[in-house]
Amino acid sequence: MDVTKSLLCFISFVAFLLFSSVAEANKAHHHEFIIQATKVKRLCETHNSITVNGMFPGPMLVVNNGDTLVVKVINRARYNITIHWHGVRQMRTGWADGPEFVTQCPIRPGSSYTYRFTIQGQEGTLWWHAHSSWLRATVYGSLLVLPPAGSSYPFTKPHRNVPLLLGEWWDANPVDVLRESIRTGGAPNNSDAYTINGQPGDLYKCSSQDTTVVPINVGETILLRVINSALNQPLFFTVANHKLTVVGADASYLKPFTTNVIVLGPGQTTDVLITGDQPPNRYYMAARAYQSAQNAPFGNTTTTAILQYKSAPCCGVGGGSGTKKGNSFKPIMPILPAYNDTNTVTRFSQSFRSLRRAEVPTEIDENLFVTIGLGLNNCPKNFRSRRCQGPNGTRFTASMNNVSFALPSNYSLLQAHHHGIPGVFTTDFPAKPPVKFDYTGNNISRSLYQPDRGTKLYKLKYGSRVQIVLQDTGIVTPENHPIHLHGYDFYIIAEGFGNFNPKKDTAKFNLEDPPLRNTVGVPVNGWAVIRFVADNPGVWIMHCHLDAHISWGLAMAFLVENGNGVLQTIEQPPHDLPVC
Repeated sequence: MDVTKSLLCFISFVAFLLFSSVAEANKAHHHEFIIQATKVKRLCETHNSITVNGMFPGPMLVVNNGDTLVVKVINRARYNITIHWHGVRQMRTGWADGPEFVTQCPIRPGSSYTYRFTIQGQEGTLWWHAHSSWLRATVYGSLLVLPPAGSSYPFTKPHRNVPLLLGEWWDANPVDVLRESIRTGGAPNNSDAYTINGQPGDLYKCSSQDTTVVPINVGETILLRVINSALNQPLFFTVANHKLTVVGADASYLKPFTTNVIVLGPGQTTDVLITGDQPPNRYYMAARAYQSAQNAPFGNTTTTAILQYKSAPCCGVGGGSGTKKGNSFKPIMPILPAYNDTNTVTRFSQSFRSLRRAEVPTEIDENLFVTIGLGLNNCPKNFRSRRCQGPNGTRFTASMNNVSFALPSNYSLLQAHHHGIPGVFTTDFPAKPPVKFDYTGNNISRSLYQPDRGTKLYKLKYGSRVQIVLQDTGIVTPENHPIHLHGYDFYIIAEGFGNFNPKKDTAKFNLEDPPLRNTVGVPVNGWAVIRFVADNPGVWIMHCHLDAHISWGLAMAFLVENGNGVLQTIEQPPHDLPVC
């Protein structure tokens, strides 16, 4: 070993000792998640839904920046399951990330697994959810990361934190909905309701008594931590007659800005301050779909909760719609954008700026151009017509750079990489699409509709500075795709419509204060550019957070190699890591 390597190892060892002493000063939070079937009644019907500790949504976890979470997951349900800690960087703890067959094999019925990880350098709103099949339809909850002890928010401290989880509810078993879609090759059935904290709200049948109520005092400021937990739908959210001041997203602070409406793709979180500055009354908080895919069916209903002033001239706080004939107790309804209001979405996303100057990589080592979109596979000759119910007798698929991602089933990708098991994956994911075409044009060749299927990873050296252009395509239909990268935050340095043009669009790059996110809404018929430094070794999936799309293969994964020394090397796998 030469002198330079010896010095690097010594520095890494000292840093590790310092890090360990700091970690010991922070708190460890121990939880037990019991995955089980629970009777849940919504929309007049009762279903045996999969829940955590019998709760829907699941438990709220609250930690401080620097704390450690230790969560033992015990599977008493009849399905395999994993839990993903959405947005947590998982520095060197990829074994705790949770996506099924990516970083771990699933937790089988009757088995358990303990997730252990430290949240470092992140503050704001994250969340956790199942990352197996469609179990996250009911298995999800909030993860609030407060400032470290002795520190404060970069804005006036709110009187209260109120998580609002936006979700979807099927009047069916969501696992069966996915299985039927895979069997037929067609699009899955849309959900029957949207929800706020698990409740559809009093615009749906049999839902008035349990509508979520958020109390507020006159003059009080509360922090709404809004999370889009829906499986397949970006959502608009607003509060009647109240301004929303956006102060954070995806556990990163932002330069505050005020808006009437926010929009979140599945996976995204947004922190907004709201002040009780209106006449004491009851005001609807409402969410409904942003639908960017033309001619695609979607749920066009509206979910509501109630912002209720404690001094409102009615029935007091606590459940019930409070509506009575002949009086004004019915909450005031807000105006929501049109379902296809892309202009509002664009204005909102372009308002995001990091609170301070960002450390954006300016020199790039790896420059990827990744097309994202749907596809249609021809019906296999041995399939009957009922198994090919996509458009014109096809089966839906999806891809990145013409590769439809296939998960392994005998090993997880991280296990295969760590133990050197051959034949599980290849590292030849293309850095650009194999065929260049008019990505957002109207006359795309049908020969481009059928992608190749494979388990292809892209290898990154530790410390690589990475830029990815994410380009939507018009194959089948253009759509706003929420793309989530595990294990990393990234800077969104630009976005636009049409085909990305490096000669013209590079001038739009914001390298001063772009927002730091973990999920980017790639504009419909457009593109987004993200940058990050590959400083977290492991295998990290990047996928569309519309669950119908990931089940069709709209994903890829990065293999980030170890660097030098302990702090640049992934930890050894835990002793209780599930086996396949």
